[in-house]
Amino acid sequence: MRKLINKYINSNSLPKILFIFSLCFLSCAYGYLTNAFEWFPHSLIIDAKYFVEELITKEELSARHVKTNYTEKVPVYIEESSYNGLSLVTGIKEDSKLFTRVIDMEGELIHEWEIDWFDLWPDATHIPKSDPNYPKSRPGTHIHGVLLLENGDLIFNFGSLGMVKLDVCGNVIWRLPYRTHHSIYLDEQDNLWVPGMIRHLEPLPDLPNYVPPFVEPLVLKVSLDGEVLKVISVFDIFMKNDLYGLLGLSSIRSNDVNVTGDTLHLNDLETFPSFLEEGVFKTGDIMLSFRNINTILVFREEDLKVTHISTGTFVRQHDPDFIDGNTISVFDNHDIGSKDYNRQSRILMYSFADGQHYEYYSGNKEQPFNTNIMGKNQWLPNGNLLITESKKGRAFEVTPQGDIVWEYVNIIDDGIAGITEEVSRLPDLFTEEFMGDLTTACSVE
Repeated sequence: MRKLINKYINSNSLPKILFIFSLCFLSCAYGYLTNAFEWFPHSLIIDAKYFVEELITKEELSARHVKTNYTEKVPVYIEESSYNGLSLVTGIKEDSKLFTRVIDMEGELIHEWEIDWFDLWPDATHIPKSDPNYPKSRPGTHIHGVLLLENGDLIFNFGSLGMVKLDVCGNVIWRLPYRTHHSIYLDEQDNLWVPGMIRHLEPLPDLPNYVPPFVEPLVLKVSLDGEVLKVISVFDIFMKNDLYGLLGLSSIRSNDVNVTGDTLHLNDLETFPSFLEEGVFKTGDIMLSFRNINTILVFREEDLKVTHISTGTFVRQHDPDFIDGNTISVFDNHDIGSKDYNRQSRILMYSFADGQHYEYYSGNKEQPFNTNIMGKNQWLPNGNLLITESKKGRAFEVTPQGDIVWEYVNIIDDGIAGITEEVSRLPDLFTEEFMGDLTTACSVE
């Protein structure tokens, strides 16, 4: 045996083996130092990580059909406890087409707008075809933010692509070539407030740590005629209020604060109305929700002064609403825990007067409720709350005691539901007779 070992050691292979081991050792050492001191190619690895995460997010959003155990579109309806009326539903159909429809409490169809980007905006030039969000094949996008006016006109966002106004028959009234998304809020002066964005491919002088491509969130004020009345850059709001830390919150490097991509993700905005009694909030104050930094803030339109801000109480939240002069409700997606953990979304009540908060409603083992992205809620006149569990294709109405009294599922096939962006109960004006009168002209050739 010793002779064999000596023969092996004395062979010509030993220098090669030692060289390979040396390379392995040096590679491991350099890898450690690269991570510790951010040497080359640390930045390339981090940028690749961001790119992969962005691809995963887009793939997740493209999965528009989900498995479901529900077999009925309206499995629960307790008439005497519900706030009865017609509902506006936005989602995806069995043929992967987008829709917005009006349904009754039994889930029966009253009216529908079948919405197709390629039919409604075939000549879009405000978005380069090289942009990752540019629709390639149907459905190509989704409806994110919708509003039905009392005359039957429908206003909605194609997600990050633009805003469209249709009449009740589906004819285009106007199109706004601005990259709007997520929500549409109508204030008391009949102005539309909607999130917008610019995707920058070149650096901005005032933000040298922002590495292209990156998203600049915008607050847009738009008339009902489709005219842009005001554009407010969220970057300006943050910089005027010395909130640079939030602008760079997604940085994970030690020696710089470079960030890229959609660092903030503005997903909702609304104004404080005059019919609510003022507290810490004043009439006209504007509330913004930023998913990617778990932050909600309130600012003044006239000077961009941030008056209130909260970070970290909620996780990837959506759809905050003013409740009174001091309090908001928050759709807290609460996307935390390992994959095998039974995650549950919740509705939080949060006071900006003293920072106190409590859980108003949450999913549990008996009544699961979870959507890691999207999600809406609507407070109804009788005190009930209508919640849209978007990723499950489901909406449900709960009483203040937490009892489910109405439930809707966008079933498109056996065991399959379509993602549902939003379900809202329409004002009492909207009855079957009223909708019938509005749509009478649609059948006239």
